[in-house]
Amino acid sequence: MDPPQQQRAAATPSPPAQSGNSFPILIIVFAFMVIASSAVIQSSSNIKNTLSILHQVPEGHVGVYWRGGALLKMISEPGFHLKMPLITQYEPVLVTLQTDQVRGIPCGTKGGVMINFEKIEVVNRLRKNYVYETLRNYGVHYDNTWIYDKIHHEINQFCSSHTLQQVYIDVFDQIDEKMKDALQGDCTRYAPGIEILSVRVTKPTIPESIRRNYEQMEEERTKVLISIERQKVVEKEAETQKKMAISEAEKSATVSKILMEQKLMEKDSARRQQEIENQIYIAREKSLADADFYRVMKEAEANLLKLTPEFLELKFIEAIADNTKIFFGEKVPNMVLDQRLLGNFLQNVSRQVPGETQ
Repeated sequence: MDPPQQQRAAATPSPPAQSGNSFPILIIVFAFMVIASSAVIQSSSNIKNTLSILHQVPEGHVGVYWRGGALLKMISEPGFHLKMPLITQYEPVLVTLQTDQVRGIPCGTKGGVMINFEKIEVVNRLRKNYVYETLRNYGVHYDNTWIYDKIHHEINQFCSSHTLQQVYIDVFDQIDEKMKDALQGDCTRYAPGIEILSVRVTKPTIPESIRRNYEQMEEERTKVLISIERQKVVEKEAETQKKMAISEAEKSATVSKILMEQKLMEKDSARRQQEIENQIYIAREKSLADADFYRVMKEAEANLLKLTPEFLELKFIEAIADNTKIFFGEKVPNMVLDQRLLGNFLQNVSRQVPGETQ
């Protein structure tokens, strides 16, 4: 064997020694790659969703999947699910209420004044049965197209057709509804899965000089309103006092009327009572007069029946007897005992009685 060959033969065992020295280097490189890949996976949710096998869909979301860049029709409900790593990509999509805040929207009014809406909030929701169609047409960030960009467009359209007075004061309370109707109209036509529930528009920022003018105008308007309200209060107080005075007068008149009616009723009652008493008195006196008249008439009739010569003679004798006097002396008067006088009297009476009866 030649010396060169011996040298080669002696050099042949050296390779194992070199491979033994490179093995730790490979381990270090592999560990570095694992650490780097872990850092990348932790920093990127998309890569994590791509590499993971077990994934979780949170409540209020649905899971959508891409395979090779193509959107799959498969949609998963909340919970744990399995997928193929590296091949299938997963993304959760919110299907409950969400509020998108659009900030810093500049626009120019009809008069050329630049104003800025600092924040507009849009409350919206993606319908679950339209998730596939919406993501297929507009992607996961569909709200950029139909909410963020659309609200900029609608606000500028609104401002360009209205003056600063209208935007800032007159029709500001209508902007919310107008924005909601405009967004919902286009979404219903082109993206029916997006439902616009409400829009909240904050007061726009206007130039400082114009804002001071509006504040001064508002102060003057407030003073005028205060004066008007004060005048209304004074008028209302005067009207109230007038009504109170009228009410008191009506009350007094009513009381006077009632008292007068009461007195009239008392007088009328007294008059009727007096009339009744008068009627009773007249009736009683009339009865007494009638009774007296009847008694007198009956007595007259009785006396007429009594006027007979015998009765008259009897009465004459009784009268003479009642007037009898005792005379003392030698001669007694013969006038009373004169029979001729008594006979003449009886004859006259007897002649008068038949004449009256005829």
